[in-house]
Amino acid sequence: MNHDLVIEATRRWVASVVIGLNLCPFARRVFDANRIRFVVTDVEDEVALLAVLTTELDFLRNEPRERTETTLLIHPRVLADFLDYNDFTATADQLLDDLGLRGTIQLASFHPAYQFAGTATDAAENYTNRSPFPMLHLLREASISEVADNPDFLAGIPERNIAVLRQLGRDEMAKRLKATTE
Repeated sequence: MNHDLVIEATRRWVASVVIGLNLCPFARRVFDANRIRFVVTDVEDEVALLAVLTTELDFLRNEPRERTETTLLIHPRVLADFLDYNDFTATADQLLDDLGLRGTIQLASFHPAYQFAGTATDAAENYTNRSPFPMLHLLREASISEVADNPDFLAGIPERNIAVLRQLGRDEMAKRLKATTE
C-alpha cells in the first residue's frame, strides 16, 4: 500500500469532510498549521497495531505541541471489520491507563464502516466517524480544553454534527467519503 496515497486521501477527508462540514471546530487550526502527524502502518494484526499505537502515544507525549499537536494513526491492513475494530478501541483505551496518559491524551475512532450503537447501518449520522481507512486519532486533552472554554459548546458538537449530516443525507455523505479516495 502506498503510504503517500493513503495520507493524501486522509488529508482530503480532513479538509473536505471534517473541516469542510465543520464537524470538528478545532481541526482547521492544526490542519492549516501543519501540526497533524499522519502515520500509516502496514501492520496486519492487533498485537502489532498495539505496539505501533504505544510508539505513537509515546511520541506524542514527548513531542512539543508547537511541532505536533495531534496524530492520525491510519491502519488500512488491520481491523477492516468494524466490529473487530470497535472491540479493539477498548484495548487501545486501556493502553492510555497503562501508559499513565489518561487525562493527557484521548483517542477518537474513525472507520469506513463506523456505526453508532442504536443506529441503522446506513444512517447519515454514522458519517461523523466514517473515514477512508480505519484510524485512531490521538488528541492532546490540553489542545481541546485550550480552545473550548465553553463546556456547553463542546457538549453540543455531536448533536450539531448529526443535524448537519441528516440534512445532507446518507447518499451525499457516501459520495463525499468516496471522493476522498479517488
